[in-house]
Amino acid sequence: MNRNEITEKIITVKVSKGLKWEDIAKKVGMSKEWVTAGCLGQMTFDATQAKAVGKIFGLTAEEQKWLQVVPYKGSLPTPVPTDPLIYRWYEIVSVYGTTIKELIHEEFGDGIMSAIDFSMDIVRQPDPKGDRVNVVLSGKFLPYKQY
Repeated sequence: MNRNEITEKIITVKVSKGLKWEDIAKKVGMSKEWVTAGCLGQMTFDATQAKAVGKIFGLTAEEQKWLQVVPYKGSLPTPVPTDPLIYRWYEIVSVYGTTIKELIHEEFGDGIMSAIDFSMDIVRQPDPKGDRVNVVLSGKFLPYKQY
């Protein structure tokens, strides 16, 4: 048994039961974005969270322990993503990455935006021309240290 098998089981049960990530997250007590990442094998659940996820998906005690193992992060199967939705994010970074970098450095100085001390919110934004995807990424700024 490995973490990928647990992820596949979670997805299978989610589909077969018609579950929504938002409803799952409410039962776990965390954001839908973080719980989804955890269920897809990209975050580490603590024992309480793993038990809640286990109850939802019918996971054994051993399978719940796998949810508490720090994963190998990075879930894309190829360097350039082929899934159209994920590819658009790659395209956004390819086109606007230097702009984002320049504006962050101008505002904060030399450093990075953390993906560890980080939050994300994804919501539907109604629009008469077609609903929009509103994604807010918030990461702590970490300046490079001089030594």
